[in-house]
Amino acid sequence: MVFVRVLYASEHHSTQEIASRIGTRLRTHGHHVEVRALTSALGGLPRADAFVMGSAVHDGAWLPTAEAAVRVGAEGLRGQPVWMFSVGMSAALPRLLRLLADRVVQPRVAALVDVVSPREHRRFSGVIRREHLDRKGAVLFRLLGCRYGDHRDWAAVEAWADDIARQLTALPARGPAD
Repeated sequence: MVFVRVLYASEHHSTQEIASRIGTRLRTHGHHVEVRALTSALGGLPRADAFVMGSAVHDGAWLPTAEAAVRVGAEGLRGQPVWMFSVGMSAALPRLLRLLADRVVQPRVAALVDVVSPREHRRFSGVIRREHLDRKGAVLFRLLGCRYGDHRDWAAVEAWADDIARQLTALPARGPAD
């Protein structure tokens, strides 16, 4: 059994629910998993055999608290098995914009991924509701032809978690520790 910390930053609970689903899936493969919010406390990086970290993406970057936590904890993450995921809204975009968005990783997210050098970084779509946007954002959203709703692809999230679980079985287990 491998001890995995799944850490997330979520503003509207979409990323939190994806992190919870990943944690649940890893548990079904027999791993010990702790799912918790990614906070600036990452500087004193808690021990684990592996980490899965994710954040909502707003304005082309991870949420500020998550970005700061990862940058502060980057040294402790080097050499560790780490997977990262970002949750944005590409599936809410019209087809042409979605194709462009799926090809372009936001520079600040890419820079953060480079700092950690995870085994893999995945991008998922989340939930976007009218109340998540200010007035100007909502007008732009509609003008671009975007669609509100829950755009999470649970099959893709679970398949990725299953792939992580397979990779984890090759790691030496240490058990839960703080």
